Amino acid sequence: MAEEGAPAVVLDAQGLLCPLPVLRARRAMKEVPPGGLLKVLATDPGAVKDFQHFCEATGSTLVESSRDGDVFTFLIRKAG
Repeated sequence: MAEEGAPAVVLDAQGLLCPLPVLRARRAMKEVPPGGLLKVLATDPGAVKDFQHFCEATGSTLVESSRDGDVFTFLIRKAG
């Protein structure tokens, strides 16, 4: 069990282009308990907008969105 505040699942989607990071996140989110966190690492610049839309569509919350060089990190809290 993940510690509170720690991601339940980490998805490395680096090197994948749209729509693959979001599709893989949707699949990975099935392993995240309601209220749990999914951490996604991506290199596709389009992922910023894609994950904003993903959260709106799923009712999830984009807790954090950051960039370190070419790597974008998204922390998403699953609805519920």
